[in-house]
Amino acid sequence: MAAALSCCALSADVVFDGFDAQGEAVGRPHPSPHIQLAAVSQDQTDNTMSLVLAMLREGPAADAIPGLDVGLTRVRTRTGRLEPVTASAPSREGQRLTDAILDEPHLWVTSNGGIRLAATLRRNLGKMGGRSLETTNAWTPGEESVAEQTAAYADKIAEGSAVDVGLMRYHPQAHVKNLGDPTELRAGLADLYADAPWVDVDRVMAEVYDLGTHPADARRFYLNQVVTAEDGLVAPVDWDACRIDERLAEGDRIVLGFDGSIREDATVLIACRISDRLFVPLGIWERPDGPAGDGWEVDREAVDEAVHTAFTRYEVLAFFADVEHWESYIDGWTRTYRERLLVKASVREPIAWDMRGRLQQSTLANERLVAAVADGKVRHTGDPRLRRQVLNARRRPNRYGVSFGKDRRGSKNKVDAWAGCLLADMARHELEASGRARPVDRKVVVFR
Repeated sequence: MAAALSCCALSADVVFDGFDAQGEAVGRPHPSPHIQLAAVSQDQTDNTMSLVLAMLREGPAADAIPGLDVGLTRVRTRTGRLEPVTASAPSREGQRLTDAILDEPHLWVTSNGGIRLAATLRRNLGKMGGRSLETTNAWTPGEESVAEQTAAYADKIAEGSAVDVGLMRYHPQAHVKNLGDPTELRAGLADLYADAPWVDVDRVMAEVYDLGTHPADARRFYLNQVVTAEDGLVAPVDWDACRIDERLAEGDRIVLGFDGSIREDATVLIACRISDRLFVPLGIWERPDGPAGDGWEVDREAVDEAVHTAFTRYEVLAFFADVEHWESYIDGWTRTYRERLLVKASVREPIAWDMRGRLQQSTLANERLVAAVADGKVRHTGDPRLRRQVLNARRRPNRYGVSFGKDRRGSKNKVDAWAGCLLADMARHELEASGRARPVDRKVVVFR
C-alpha cells in the first residue's frame, strides 16, 4: 500500500482541486512532487522501494507518466522525483518535500538517528502542506521510538488534550486474553487477518506455540499488540479486558482516591464504586505539552470544586488523599466531610494519607490491586487518560514486595492516575474490612 501511494503521489490526481457539478471532489497532480521513502537503514528502504520499482517498470506507468525515468535507486519524472533516504544521510533540512513514507518507525530511536530524521521530514512536509505515512510493527514501550511517540500523540488527540492536526491512526489487534487457549487464539487471529486471505492462520499459531517464541514477541509480531514493558506493572491486555460500558449513576456509593501535584506531575481524583470496584476518573489535570505548558500550574480551585461535586452527586463513604502539596485543602475537606466518612485514612486523619511514610501498606495494597486487574476483578470505563497513566506505571521492588513508579526519574510519562486508583482501592478495602460498607436496612416497627 505504501508503494502504491508513493506511485500515486508521483503523478496521480492527489491534490484537492474543488468540486465538480455533481458535488464530487476532484483532484489534480502535484506540480512538483517530491517523495521520500525513509528508514534507518538502506535495507529497510528496499522494503518499499523494490515494490515501487516493480510497479513502475512492469505496468503501463511509462505511457501514463510523462518523462518517467526509473533508475536503480531513484525515480524521476518531468517535474518530480521519488527517492529512498536513511538516517545516516546528511541533513535534509529545507527540502521541498510533498510526501514521505516512514518505514518501521518502531525502530527509529535517538541512538540510530531516527528521531532526528523524523523531525526533519515533518518540518519539510509542514512547509509544503505535505503528508506522511508511518508503516510500523507494534513498538516496545519505553524505547521512545518514533512509532511510540506518534501513538502517544494520537492518544492525546483522542483524549482532547492535544490539537488534532489531521492524524489518522489505524491499529487493528487480535484481542486474545489467554494465548494458551487455541480456540481463543484462532478466533482472534482469524478476525485480525480477515482481509489478508494469504495469511495461513494455522502457521501463525504454530509460530506462536513454538517454544522459542517469547509470549511478548508473539503478541507484538503476530497479534499486533503493544505489550507491557519488561518492568511494566499492568499488562495492556489485562487492563483492556476489565473495560465495561457503564458509568457512575447519581447516588452511587463510592470511595475516593486523590493524588495531587502543583506543576510537574498530574493531579487526579479517582472514584471507585463499592459494589463492583468500578474505577472512574472524576478529574485528571496534567501539564499540557508544548508552549501551553510553560509556567503551567494546576487549577486548585477546579480541583477543590471537583471534590465538593463528588460529595454532592454521590454517597462518598471513604476518601484517601496523599497529603504532599495539598495539606491545606485536605484539612478543609476533612472539616467539611469527616462526619460522612465511615473509615479513616489513619488513626488521627479521616482523609490524609502520607504515601511517603507508609511504604509497607501501600506496597501490599499495590500487589493486591495488580492481582485484581490480572484476574479481571476490577472494572473501568475505558477512559484513555486513565489507561495511559496506568500502563505507564513500572514495577519497583522493595523490601516489602513490589510497589510502583515512573519508568525513570523526571520522566514525562505520568503515573498519578494509578496512584489515585491505589488510594481509592485502599479506602474500599478498609471499608469492606470494617463491615460498614453494607447498606443499612432500616426497619420501622409500630406498636399499637
